[in-house]
Amino acid sequence: MPGMGNSLRAAALLAFVVLSILVSLLISSVQQFGARVSHFSNATLPGDEEKLASLRGALIYQLNERRKEIIPLLLPEDGDENGLSEEARHSSRAQDPILDYNLWNEITLGSRKAHLDEMGCDSLVDMQAVEILGSGYTKLVVRVNLAGGQPVALKLVNEQGIDMGKCLEDFKDPQGCRELVSSKLQKEIVLLQRLKHPNVIKLKGHCAGGRGGGGGGGEGGRVTVILEQGNPLQMIQLLQSPWEDRFRVCLDLVRLLHFLSQSPLGSVALLDFQPRQFVTVSGELKLTDLDDASAEETACQSDTDCTLEFPHRNFTLPCSARGVCEGLNEKRNIYNAYRYFFTYLLPHQAPPGLTHLVDHIMNSTGELKADINQTLEAFEHILLLYKSGLHLDNLPPSVVKDYTVMRGMGTSGNVEYRCWPSYSQQGCVLSVHSAKEAAYICNSHSQCNSFTLTGQKTWTGRLLASFRSSFSHLEPDGTSEVYVKKTKALETPTV
Repeated sequence: MPGMGNSLRAAALLAFVVLSILVSLLISSVQQFGARVSHFSNATLPGDEEKLASLRGALIYQLNERRKEIIPLLLPEDGDENGLSEEARHSSRAQDPILDYNLWNEITLGSRKAHLDEMGCDSLVDMQAVEILGSGYTKLVVRVNLAGGQPVALKLVNEQGIDMGKCLEDFKDPQGCRELVSSKLQKEIVLLQRLKHPNVIKLKGHCAGGRGGGGGGGEGGRVTVILEQGNPLQMIQLLQSPWEDRFRVCLDLVRLLHFLSQSPLGSVALLDFQPRQFVTVSGELKLTDLDDASAEETACQSDTDCTLEFPHRNFTLPCSARGVCEGLNEKRNIYNAYRYFFTYLLPHQAPPGLTHLVDHIMNSTGELKADINQTLEAFEHILLLYKSGLHLDNLPPSVVKDYTVMRGMGTSGNVEYRCWPSYSQQGCVLSVHSAKEAAYICNSHSQCNSFTLTGQKTWTGRLLASFRSSFSHLEPDGTSEVYVKKTKALETPTV
């Protein structure tokens, strides 16, 4: 089986190339990627048949419960049911007439990947492990470079995680436990297929081994998820970033929650809503952990059954005529966004012309007075004002007249000063809409006597301006403009 050989080779490389300080953990979780593990029936002692049957029945029950979580997510994309026998198709349609069995076969039996642009087991051959990005109760996340140099993140079962350890202690069945723990990865694959959005991490492919090792993915139950590589969200670092970057994270989050409120699966709640569930890719926020996402609606008989409980606040939502809590998933997401993100990232150093709008968002989300549509509209309105500079209408129009401009020039021999938050740790670099806003900022800094508008722009299209106390020389620079206070202009050296 060439596919199995490739998968084994990929696993060996992943185990042996990882950084030495992480080798023991990674080998324990990845080295067995294609290894054969004896079935529980071969490991039991004579006379244990009754105990074996009991444990196996309990494990099968757990596996079926996990399967029940995944099956409702198997909504078809094209109604295709290829890959099942006629008898299986007939039986399946009778029980679950709208399910996507192609996708089910992909993630459980290791069938050929459905899309040509998706990666499979063969893509993992000759990969090089770089570092472990994280390990939890269930999963291990590893950053690797594929054979062509492309960086990706791999998610796989953490063989030494708490979930795996508890299962082995309870059931003594390595392969069955691996299948049970892998069900979270299988659920995540389905969710990533169904919930495609710019602010959800991109599923690049997966490698799955069917029962008995079919499908080229190694031993049955082994699943590896291949994702685009992102950088873990660092809240402490983000708190020190310019307001514009913090606003971007919050805006991306609201756009994601708006999508989740009306996704193909219905309204989806993020039950484990923490900053650690997110990464950034080229500055864009992306949800990377979906195994705790739920599209289930909470049944109710009265409003008292629809209470959202948080550490310091409780909210009661209406029970609808359909007997479900109206908007509970959506409101749960909004309040978690408020308490984990907005509270820390939005208000501090918001532009003066936008603070009243930011305060309105903080109040409406903190009190759950607004739905996600209204919240997104409020964020998009702020973005429009910020990009267009309309929030700066109250600035005196003559402020820039206090400066002499030298176009096509840059500076050297600069005497810098620091401001916070700045795009540069060595000086004061801020984003501005125009020279007028830059002049207003320079006037408000006692150390500032000149600034330069460069050709660089932020994600909103605003200009980067570098503020300084003085400089020694002007130099030709076709992409820059230097503005010097007129009181200092006569002292400014020229070339």
